[in-house]
Amino acid sequence: MASILECRNLEKSYDGGRTKALKGVSLSLGKGRIIGLLGPNGSGKTTFIKLINGLLTPEKGELYIGGYPVGEETKRIISYLPEVTYLNKSMRIHQIIDYFRDFYDDFDTTRAYEMLKRLNIDPQDRMKTMSKGTKEKVQLIMVMSRNASLYVLDEPIGGVDPAARDYILSTIVSNYNPEATILISTHLIADVEQILDDVIFLKDGNVVMAAQAENLRKTKGCSIDATFREVFRC
Repeated sequence: MASILECRNLEKSYDGGRTKALKGVSLSLGKGRIIGLLGPNGSGKTTFIKLINGLLTPEKGELYIGGYPVGEETKRIISYLPEVTYLNKSMRIHQIIDYFRDFYDDFDTTRAYEMLKRLNIDPQDRMKTMSKGTKEKVQLIMVMSRNASLYVLDEPIGGVDPAARDYILSTIVSNYNPEATILISTHLIADVEQILDDVIFLKDGNVVMAAQAENLRKTKGCSIDATFREVFRC
């Protein structure tokens, strides 16, 4: 299987090396896959995501995305949804769309407006008038409207109510190039596992499991959520 991301012996620490966030992580993410990056708080998920997006630099190891080391080339092929909303609160949604269209060559304006319509969001509304969940939906729409090779989504459904989660997930699945890869970091495993092709379990900065989701269900005889609870039982 061709890969979109390869990393070998990736290490990252904080506090002058006293806190090891990643401890020699080696992974290969296949193209055309939806992958769950799963683990408890402090497992290293956010650090790994920030390394992918060039927001942090590893102390050791190698990281390639689309065959390139992290840098200007990789930023062109990654569409990143951070956990924190960063869009300008004073802007109207149609202004944000114009901004993304001007900034990203691969931004699909038609797709963005179609997703807004499906989620009943008015392009004339300002961000500051919206609920936290609606703001997160808008940010997700901007991210998924790019024709990227790798989508990195940090807690994409964490701020929306349970009734909206399935709708958000179907929006994710139906609005990306099937040859692209989606990496989803989330605590809400039961909600996302039906769309996952592969799963990665991180614990204390180590990869403790990386497998195809269906094979893992067959081997364990239970859901991904149940396996997660078993692996990370307190």
